Amino acid sequence: MYLVHLSHAGPHWDLARPMEEQTDWLAHASYMDLLVDEGIIVLGGPLDDVRVVLAMEAESEEAVRAVLGRDPWSGTHLRIDRIDPWTIRLDSRHTRADRSNIRS
Repeated sequence: MYLVHLSHAGPHWDLARPMEEQTDWLAHASYMDLLVDEGIIVLGGPLDDVRVVLAMEAESEEAVRAVLGRDPWSGTHLRIDRIDPWTIRLDSRHTRADRSNIRS
C-alpha cells in the first residue's frame, strides 16, 4: 500500500536557515536515505520552506508513524499533518517495453 505523508516545520525549525543547515541535518538525512534504500520512501521532498511530502510504501498509517517516529527530526523539526492512502494509477517507473507488452 502507498501512503502520502505531509509534514510541516516543527518548533526547532529555523526559518532563517536552509534545510541543510538545520540542527541534526546529517542524522535526519542519513535516516531518510536509509528509508529510500529500504524501499519505504518512494518519493519525497519539500513543497516549500515549511512543508514536506513523502510517498511511502507501508502496510498502514500506524506503520508510517512508527517509521517516522524514529527520525531524528520527528516532533522537533518536522510534525506530521496527515497520512493518506494513495492509489497509484500512473507509474513511469515501468519501461517502455513493459508498457507495450501490456497493450498487446
